[in-house]
Amino acid sequence: MPTLKQLAVESLTHLVEGGQERLAVDDDARGILREWMLAARRGPQAAAPAPVASPAAPEMSVEEKLELLRSKAADWKPARRLGTLRETMVFAVGNPHARLMLVGEAPGYEEERQGEPFVGPAGQLLTKILGAMGLKRDDVYISNVCKFRPSMGENQGTANRPPSPEELAACSPLIMAEIRAIQPVCIVCLGGSSAKGLLGTQQGVNALRGQWLECQGVPVRVTYHPSYLLRNEALSARRALWEDMLCVMQKLGMPISEKQQNYFR
Repeated sequence: MPTLKQLAVESLTHLVEGGQERLAVDDDARGILREWMLAARRGPQAAAPAPVASPAAPEMSVEEKLELLRSKAADWKPARRLGTLRETMVFAVGNPHARLMLVGEAPGYEEERQGEPFVGPAGQLLTKILGAMGLKRDDVYISNVCKFRPSMGENQGTANRPPSPEELAACSPLIMAEIRAIQPVCIVCLGGSSAKGLLGTQQGVNALRGQWLECQGVPVRVTYHPSYLLRNEALSARRALWEDMLCVMQKLGMPISEKQQNYFR
C-alpha cells in the first residue's frame, strides 16, 4: 500500500505534468510538507533508527491498484470542490489487463444511473464498433477522463453537457494513474473533450485524427465519440471512425479481414 508521502508526490507530479505551477494548501498541509522537507535536509544520519528489516511487500496487482484508485475517486476532493459535478462517481469497466484502453469524456444520464461508463445509446454503438473489430467489452478497458456527470442544475433530467476544462483538469490525475496501472498497448480517445483532458490540447477531433499521438509513452488515437455518429449519420463520419479503428487494429497486431478493410467503401 502506498504511503501518504508517495501518494502526495504522485499527485503533485501529475499536476506538474499537467502544467500547473502553483497550488494553494492549508496550514495543516503546509506543516506536513515542511516536516518532510526538514527531514530530507537532515539526511539519513539524523533519521530515526531503522526498523528491523522485514520482507518487502509484494508489488500491488493491477486489480489492487485500480481498487485503490476507485476508492480515491469516490471522494476525489479536487472534483468535489468545484461544485459543478454531480455526486455519483462512475469509475471504469472492462479487462484490467487489456491491451486496448478507450477513454471518453464523462458519464451521462444512463452511465450515472447504472454506475458504468458507456452503457447508454452511445455505449451501445461503441459495443457494436468493438464487435466489428472482433472484440467484446470484456476484452478492453473503458473509462472516462471525468468521473462525475457534469451538472446542469436541479432540473437537469436526462440532459448532459461536456465537462469544462476545470472539470477535466480536476479529474486528470485519476485517468493518468489508470493508464499507468493498465499499461495498454494503445489508447483511443473518444471525442474532443477526452483528447483535451488526456493530451492537454485545445485542438478538435478533426485536427487530431489520422495520426498517432502520445500520453505517458502510450500511443494514442483520437476519433469521434460514438454520440457524434448518433447525431451525424453521414457515411463519411462513420468511415472516418472506422479508419481510425483499423489503424488501432494494426497497432495491436490484430488480423484484418477483407470485409473489415472494406467497410463503408
